[in-house]
Amino acid sequence: MVRKVIFSVALTGMLISMAACKTVKGVGGDIQSVGQAGSDAIHKRR
Repeated sequence: MVRKVIFSVALTGMLISMAACKTVKGVGGDIQSVGQAGSDAIHKRR
């Protein structure tokens, strides 16, 4: 259940950042930051 919530939040964040970002480099940075936030959330719960 927790993974589904994290996945949903990450996916929503990626979609928002992709809509807000105009360059490929910016999208890459946004995806990386969302991935890092998801990773941090997973490791914090352990």
